[in-house]
Amino acid sequence: MDNMPITPKGLRLLLAGVVLMICGYILMAGGGIKDPQVFNYDMFDFRRLVAAPVVIITGIVVIICAIMHKEKDSKSN
Repeated sequence: MDNMPITPKGLRLLLAGVVLMICGYILMAGGGIKDPQVFNYDMFDFRRLVAAPVVIITGIVVIICAIMHKEKDSKSN
């Protein structure tokens, strides 16, 4: 278990990144209309254009950090 490629801390970070990405996609969802002849301005609100992509990109950055993170070896003093 000493040479595992991903540590428990890295796994928690990876799962946190996935949860952030899922939350971003949930923020982006919705906004359907019943009548296609009526333009829906709700498609272009702050939540869908700014907040959701920022949350998704934050999740991607957290996942990259979780993969690239290397813990310091306490045995090699």
